[in-house]
Amino acid sequence: MDPQTRLSELGLELPPVPTPAGSYVPATRTGNLIFTAGQLPFRDGELHRTGKVGAAVMLDEAQESARLCALNAVAAAAERAGGLENLRDVVKVTGFVASTPGFNGQPDVMNGASELLGQLFGEAGLHARSAVGVAELPLDAPVEVEVVFGLDPPG
Repeated sequence: MDPQTRLSELGLELPPVPTPAGSYVPATRTGNLIFTAGQLPFRDGELHRTGKVGAAVMLDEAQESARLCALNAVAAAAERAGGLENLRDVVKVTGFVASTPGFNGQPDVMNGASELLGQLFGEAGLHARSAVGVAELPLDAPVEVEVVFGLDPPG
């Protein structure tokens, strides 16, 4: 089953890719790879949640934020690739979690992103991953996610 069908079955749609707020692009391609810029948990143009994980943001809320970040990354990559059907696999996910001192569940938070990518891409969604705790993220977002996608070779 293709990612577009899985997306529909999950009741999801790819969100519009927002215009960058700075001097960067939402996704860039080199060879057979697409790298996304860091994606924040925007839903309908609004930041879904703010605050630090381990204080204002609970684990399940942070996982939902990571899931939104991943969905936004898929949208940015699909736009750059010329369509969702052109994304072959997920290579690497890097997640940044705005954490309170003592919170060490960053991998649990990032499961929200990884699980969504697995649901969309199946076996091709298995990826390498880093989950990093940080003091602050832009706009006081609790999570930011970057994804590297593979494309089929031209030809």
